[in-house]
Amino acid sequence: MKKTLIALALGAILPVAASAAEAPAAAPHAATASELQHMIKRFAPVQLKADTSKLSAGDKKAIAKLIEAAKVVDTLQLRQRWAHNEALYAALQKDTSPLGKERATYFWLNKGPWSIIDGNASFLPPEVAGIKIPATKPEAANFYPEGAAKQELESWMNGLSADQKESAQWFFTTIRKGADGKFAVVKYSDEYKAEMQKLAQLLKDAAASTENASLKKFLTLRADAFLTNDYRPSDFAWMDLDSLVDVTIGPYETYNDELFGYKAAFEAYVNIRDQKETDKLNFFAQHMQELENNLPLDAQYRNPKIGALAPMVVVNEVYGAGDGNMGVQTAAYNLPNDEVVISQRGSKRIMLKNVQEAKFDTILKPISKIVLRAADEKDVDFNSFFTHILAHEITHGLGPHITKQNGKESTPRQDLKDTYSTIEEAKADITGLYALRHMMDAGQLKGSLGQGEQAERKLYNTFLASAFRTLHFGLTDSHARGMAIQMNYLLDKGGFVSHGDGTFAVDFKKIKQAVLDLDREFLTIEATGDYARAQAMMKQYVVIRPDVQKALDKMKTIPNDIRPSFPTAAALTK
Repeated sequence: MKKTLIALALGAILPVAASAAEAPAAAPHAATASELQHMIKRFAPVQLKADTSKLSAGDKKAIAKLIEAAKVVDTLQLRQRWAHNEALYAALQKDTSPLGKERATYFWLNKGPWSIIDGNASFLPPEVAGIKIPATKPEAANFYPEGAAKQELESWMNGLSADQKESAQWFFTTIRKGADGKFAVVKYSDEYKAEMQKLAQLLKDAAASTENASLKKFLTLRADAFLTNDYRPSDFAWMDLDSLVDVTIGPYETYNDELFGYKAAFEAYVNIRDQKETDKLNFFAQHMQELENNLPLDAQYRNPKIGALAPMVVVNEVYGAGDGNMGVQTAAYNLPNDEVVISQRGSKRIMLKNVQEAKFDTILKPISKIVLRAADEKDVDFNSFFTHILAHEITHGLGPHITKQNGKESTPRQDLKDTYSTIEEAKADITGLYALRHMMDAGQLKGSLGQGEQAERKLYNTFLASAFRTLHFGLTDSHARGMAIQMNYLLDKGGFVSHGDGTFAVDFKKIKQAVLDLDREFLTIEATGDYARAQAMMKQYVVIRPDVQKALDKMKTIPNDIRPSFPTAAALTK
C-alpha cells in the first residue's frame, strides 16, 4: 500500500534466474567492486533535513528516543528478511578491502544480499564466511521455516480450526517448527522478545518526555502492543495523532512475505509535521464539493455530496529504518493495513515532503534539462511539483465511485477490472492538473501557486518534465501506464509538442482544452464502467513512441532513486 517498487535497472548488470519453461540460467556472478560502485551510483546520496526549531524540549527528547527505537527496527527487519542476514552483514563489515566495503554498502542499501532493482538477484558469491546465499531472495523470507514448501504450509493451515488458522495467517505471527517437527504459530512478541522489550521501554521513555497528549497516548499504546502483540488499539490512536512529532513504528507492510503476503515487516519513520503544507491539504479539502461540481463530466454522474476526506498529513522525515529505508525510498505511505481499523476509521496518508524534494532535485531536475529547452526548463519548480502530488492524492476522492450495471449497483474498480488501476491513477493525475488550473483561474491559489502566465508556465512545464520521470523506468506499473496514456493523448491533441530531437514543449494555447478533454474521457469511462472503452484506450496509448524513446534513451545516467543520510537525526541524538 505504501509504494510501487520499480524493478528496472539501468543496464542489467546481474542476470536474473530463468523461468521454469526456459533452460536453466547460470547463477548470478558475484559483482566486482567496479560493478558495485555503478550499482550504488544508481541511488544518489542525499541529506534529509527537517526543521526542529518549533519542537519543545520535551519533544526533542522524545524524538531522540524514537530514533534510538528506529535503529532497533533495523535489526528486526534484517532478521525478518532472511535468517542469515545479521551474520552475513557482520561478516561483510569485517572485510575492509575496497570490494568488501562496496559489498557492505550495497548490502545495507538493500537490507540483504539481493539487489532489489535487479529482480532481487544476488550480488555476492554463492558463499560468504560459510553462509550459503541463494541466487535470489527466498519468497518465504524468515517468516516460515527454512525450506518449508508452500503446499505443505497451506495443507497445515487448512487443517487448523478457524481461530488457529486466523492466527497462523495474521500479520504479527511467524510459523516455526517445534521440537516435535510440527509447525507452530509464534507471536512476534515472543519471536522477537528481547527487541520488543527494548522497543517498549524506548517508546515509554519517549511518551514520558512529550507534553503532547495524542503522541503520549499513541506511544504508550504502541509500547504495550510490542509486548502483547495486539496492535489494534495503537492503530486507532495513530489515526488520532495530532503532534509536531509524527511517528510511524511497528510491523506494517507485507511485501517481504512473497510466499503468502501475510506477514508484516518492521519499519519506522520518525517525522516532523510540516504544518504549512498540511494546511494546504486542508484548504483543498474545503473546495472538494466545488471541484466535484465543476468536473468535465455529465452532471448525472457527479456526486452531489462529497464524503469526508481521508486524513492526510505532510511531514519531513528525520529518520527512516527497516522497511522504511530499503531500496527505492518511500515518498508517501497509506496505513494501517488492518481491515478492522480501516472499516471503522479509514486509513491515513503520510506525505514525505523532504523525500519528494530530494527526488525532485536529484531526478526530476536533471530530466528536465534533457527533455525541455532552456527557456522552459527554468520554469520547473518544486512547489508546482509537490502541489500537484497533493492534488493527485486529493482528487482520488473526486469523480464516480458508484456505477450501475444492468440495474445493479457496482463500482468502477469492479467494472474496469484489470484496467482500473491504470485508469484511476491517470484520472487522479489529470484531474489534479485540471483542479489546480480551475482554482488558479478562480484566484484561490494566489498564496500557493500564484496566478497568471508565470504560474501557468510553472505548473504545465513541471508536469511535462515529471511525466518523463514516471516513464523513466518503463511501463512497469499502473502509474507509468497511466502516464503513457496522458503523454500520448496530450501529444495527439497538441497540448504537448515534440521537437523531434527528444525535447518537448507545452502549447499553452491548447493545453487547457486538451487536459479538460482527457479528464472527461477518464471520468466518463469510470462513470459508465466501460471496460471495452478502457481497454481500447490502453491499447492505443500505453506505448512508448519513438520521439518519447529518444528522450528516455538520454536518461541512462539519471539516478534511479536516492540514498538518504539523516543529519537532523544525528544532531538530535548527540
